[in-house]
Formats: sequence, C-alpha cells, structure tokens
Amino acid sequence: MRYAIYLITLLLAGSPFAQQTISGRVTEKSGEPLLGVNVYVKGTYDGATTGINGSFSFTTYEEDSLILVASFIGFHEVNLPLSKDNEPLLIRMREKVSELNAVVITAGAFHASEEGKREVLKPLDIVTTAGATADVPGALNTLPGTQTVGETGRLFVRGGDGRETKTFIDGMLVHNEYSPSAPNTPGRSRFSPFMFKGMSFSTGGYSAEYGQALSSALILQSKDLPDNNRTDISLISVGADISTTRTFEKSSFAGKVQYTNLTPYFELVDQNLRWDKAPEEYNANLAYRVKTSKTGMLKFYTNASRSDMELYEADIANPETVLPVKVQNDYAHFNASYKELMGDKWGIRAGASFTKSDDFASLSIDSRDQELTGFHTKIVTDYQHSDRIAFLAGAEVIQREVDQVLEDETGSFAQSFKERVSASFFESEWFASSSLGFKAGVRAELNNLTSGETVAPRISAAYKTGAKSQVSIAFGQFYQTPQTQIILSQPSTQEEKASHYIANYQWLGEGQSFRIEAYEKRYDQLVKYDQLFDPSTYSSIGNGYARGVDLFWRDNKTFDNTDYWVSYSYLDTEREFRDFPGAFTPTFASSHNFSFVVKKFIDEIKSQFGLTYSFASGRTYNDLNAEGFLTGRTPAYHDLSFNISYLYNNQVIVHAMVNNVLGINNIYGYQFADTPNENGVYGSRAITPPARRFIFLGVFITLSKNKGINQLPNL
Repeated sequence: MRYAIYLITLLLAGSPFAQQTISGRVTEKSGEPLLGVNVYVKGTYDGATTGINGSFSFTTYEEDSLILVASFIGFHEVNLPLSKDNEPLLIRMREKVSELNAVVITAGAFHASEEGKREVLKPLDIVTTAGATADVPGALNTLPGTQTVGETGRLFVRGGDGRETKTFIDGMLVHNEYSPSAPNTPGRSRFSPFMFKGMSFSTGGYSAEYGQALSSALILQSKDLPDNNRTDISLISVGADISTTRTFEKSSFAGKVQYTNLTPYFELVDQNLRWDKAPEEYNANLAYRVKTSKTGMLKFYTNASRSDMELYEADIANPETVLPVKVQNDYAHFNASYKELMGDKWGIRAGASFTKSDDFASLSIDSRDQELTGFHTKIVTDYQHSDRIAFLAGAEVIQREVDQVLEDETGSFAQSFKERVSASFFESEWFASSSLGFKAGVRAELNNLTSGETVAPRISAAYKTGAKSQVSIAFGQFYQTPQTQIILSQPSTQEEKASHYIANYQWLGEGQSFRIEAYEKRYDQLVKYDQLFDPSTYSSIGNGYARGVDLFWRDNKTFDNTDYWVSYSYLDTEREFRDFPGAFTPTFASSHNFSFVVKKFIDEIKSQFGLTYSFASGRTYNDLNAEGFLTGRTPAYHDLSFNISYLYNNQVIVHAMVNNVLGINNIYGYQFADTPNENGVYGSRAITPPARRFIFLGVFITLSKNKGINQLPNL
C-alpha cells in the first residue's frame, strides 16, 4: 500500500512535466478576429473555442507529432504542426467561397433558371407575359436595354440592330433563328420556350466563350431528363399541335408536330394587308437525351419547318396598282451537345450544330433566293482549381456558306461566299473573398474572308456591398462579320468592332430585386458605302456610340399572389455607317423605353391574369419631302396587352390573350416612293402592324398518369 501511494505521488509529481499549454489568436486573412472557432489537437478531445477577440488557450498532455486543427463554418480548415516552444500562435483562416455566399458578376447580364437563386426573370415568365405571345424575344423586350422595333419582332439591344444579337442553344450558335415574315411584319423565334430550363440574356460584356455578336448574346440551356411520361394537345386559334414525352431509366425522348394556318383567323379579324395566301407553317421537332454516366449527359435536338405566304402590296407611287409578294422558307436545324465531369476538378463540354435554310422572296417580277448552310463545332474544358480559382479554355469553328440568286427584268445574278471563323478562348475566375470576385478572358479569332486576326479582351469584377447588394463592372471588345448582303458584294470587308463599358448596382431581397446599370458602347470599323451594291464604294471607316442607363424593379412579395416588374431604359446613340452622310441616330433606336408587367393568380376562380404596358419614344426616319437627313420622327409607341389562363381542371387549361387592347395605331416608320410625282413630292406609306389587335384563344390538354401536371407552367 505504501509503495502504491508512493507511485501515485511520483506520477502526480511528474505530470506537470508532460503537460503543455497551447494558446494564440485566430483571425481572418484581413486580421479581423474570429469568434467561435473550434481549435483542438487532432485525434484528441483537447481543445477550446475562440473568444470575442479570437483568442484561445488550453492544455494537453499529448507530446509527439501534434497537429493543431482550427475549424469554422464558412472557412477553410487549418492543420498546423505544433512545436514545443509554447509560443502563442497566430492562425489566419481563409474564407470559403460557396455558391450561396459568393458575389456574382452581373454587369450586363440577366440570368434565369428553374433552380437558380439569383434570377430576375425565369423561363416561366416567357410564356406568362401578356403581349409576348410565348415568344422568347417578345418577353425579353420587356427588360431594360432593349428597344421596341415592332416591324421585325427581333431583339434590338442598346443601340444595336437585330443582327447584332446572337442566340446560342447549349453553347452552340443558331443560324437564322427567326421564322420568316411578310415585309415590315414581325417574325418569331423558331424555338419554343418550353424546351429550356434556363437562360442568360446578356446586354453586354459577356463571356469570351461567345463571339460574332456585336451587341448581345442570348444563351439558352435546354432541359435535362424529364420526370414524367406525358402527351400534350394544343388547339389554338391559329392552328394545333401535339407533343409527347417518354422517359426511361437513363434516357428520354420527346417529339412534337405543329401546324399553323392563319386563314380562319384572318377571316374573323380585319387585316391591314391584302393576303392571297395567309401564313401557313408545318413544324416538327425531336429531342433525345441520355445519361452516359453519373455526371455525363448527351443531348440531341432537331427542328424542321416549312412556311409560305402570299399577299399584295400597293405601289407607293401609284396606290391603285398592287404588286404580288411571295415569301417561302425551308428550314432544318440539328444540335448535339455533351458534357461530363472528369473527376472532382475537370469538366468537358462539346457540341456541334448544323443549319440549312432556304429563303425565297419576290416582289412582282423581282426575286431573291438565298440558301444558307451553317456549321458550328466547339470543345470546352473547365478546371476548378479551388473554390476561389477556376479556368475555362476552348476552341471552336463557325462556318457558313451563302448562295444567292437575284432576278429582275434584266436577268439573273448569282452571288456567294464561304466564311470560316476559327476561334480559341481562355477565361479565368478568381474570388479574392466571398465579397470580391474577378473574371478575365481573351478571345482570338481568324476569319478566312478577311485573313485578319482579332484579339478581344474581356474583364469584369464584382464586389458585395452588403448581404443583399453588390456592384459590378465590365469591359469587353467584340467583333462581328458585317451583314450578309454586304459580304455577298464585298467578302473581304473588315470585321466590325464594339467596345463595351458597364457599371452595375444590384439588390436582391426575398421576393424583390432592383438593378441600375450605366453603359457606353463605342463602335469602330463599321461598313460605309455610297451605294449598297457597288463594292467600289465600300469601306470600314464607320463609327458610332451608344450610352445610357437601365433600371429594373421586380416584386412578388408585397401583394398576395401578385408578381410585377417595371423596367426603363434611356438610350443616346449615333452612328456614321452604311450610306449615312454623317453621325445620326439610326431608325431602329428609341431614346426612352418603358415596360410594366403584372401577373395575378386568383385561387377562387383558378385563373391567372396578366397585363403588360409598353412605351417607346418616337424613332427617326428619312423624310424625303423635308430638308436634311433622318429629320422625321414617328409618334410614340404604346401597347396595352392582356391575358388570362383558366384552369378548367387539372388536365385542361383555357388561355386567351389580346395584344394592343386599346387598338392604338402604332407607326414604326414610313416608306417613300423611289421617284417624286409631277409635283415633286415623294409618295409615302406608314409602316404599321398588320392589324390593330392580335387575339389568341387556345385550349391545352395534358394526358399523363401523373394527374398533377399540366401545361399551366407553359402559359
């Protein structure tokens, strides 16, 4: 017993020599102390939690190869080998950058997705916006930065014309993305919004991955594997369609056929145009998706259509004389894309697209037959070095071949060109912290027509000014081949150039969002000519600018079952290009654009109501009966549109819409006769919509074992 007591006493007396105290402070990289950090010896229970000034202190009896661990939510874990000098430690922890807390670079871009958390416009909004007629460009025209150009139906962005906005599906360029239309009447996007899960509409400063778009990029992401088998039948006032979706364990198939004929509609609603054959279209599309692995997806999509129309147009100089007009189009588009995660850090994306389009248009005895064949191939690799640093690199080839035959009373004239744009791009993203992020990229292109190489840098940055707010800036240079008619006459024309400067402030609250953005675009190397089809007069000395401010507010929180947004754009722009004798505001630009969109769902009557008001200030036109160039100005544009969706039962929906409820006679511009009359006056004709109002009525039926799904999200 005496020896046991002696042994215990000896051990207790020796224990202070095996004990050591570990102390120090834990701070952020900036030096700010961190409260509540868990600091402990790895593999033991010895440890402590930091106090308000970031300090900690504890004792341990462990001796050999000690590793000190500092762990805190939102920060990278620190593992620090310990020495035996017992000096106080200073541990600096680095903040993690996650999708939820990281700053997002938003200058120039509206992002939207089904699962996204920062979007200001969802794909669902495309088809529920009154006046948009379920058309992607129609809904995007209610966003700031766009200009209303009602006679085309295309996206005109920040002083750019419609051809300067390009559409990409799963990263692949879409050639000839709009359906044909009669002269001075709006066309529609060829692609249904129902096929997309998300989109990014960039009004400037977009990624180096995308090129050949001088003003804007519309980037669409197609849906992945659906959850249910279903068949949808649509009976509408202008036609009918039927679609089916079939799902399997790792793949799905979807197909749709559609027929449109406006003859019955035109017999009920008076038109300003004299139709001989109302627009008629046959359309079919197929989609196949398959999971190649746990993280791999392969998608195929094809679309084919044929449309034609015939009408009579009065001669401006002699209104009693009518000239026959004919428009026909055959179109086919194929798109294939593949993506795969290669481990934890690497990813790969690849794709190819093919487009074939044959456009025929004639006016009296003059005609134009233009055939386009387009290809696009791309491969992209992504590398996620850490949660703070990521890289993207890729290469692509964009090809198009255009053959055109013009005919008039003197005979026929053929023109053609083959263009190949080879491009490579690199982009890096770096988060200095969760509040500060940078993105820098460069795109290099080589065009076989000009034999010239362009290098376009693009830089952007964003800084969080609060938990719900941030500011971002962007700069980028963009190049695009001049319009097709110019290249047909002079293929070696230099590529046109635009430089974008953007500053943005955004606030995102729960169910509310606000953004204000200022920008300036500078144009260089624009094509000028004295006469359009005289190549000897072509040059690339044109220039211009566009500057302005965009405002956007959206709120689905303040009022029950109500969602609304307000957008306003101010634009100041001038260009010296084409046959302009100096710098003037182009005919497609309006200084002020305003939109108000509201949607209300009333549970008691199972109906959703929508209302859209759009305003655009007058646009310039060249009045041949007045002195000066582009001295005329159209009246302001006003449109009030209304829609309603009624849920008859879970599988049947009735949808109705009226555009321009008030019947305002909007004027988009004026056309003038080529020669003056005997009094020296040029005859003119106002360019107006084909009808004061457009009325749509449809019944949508869904057949599925899942009785909870229907087409309401599509309406």
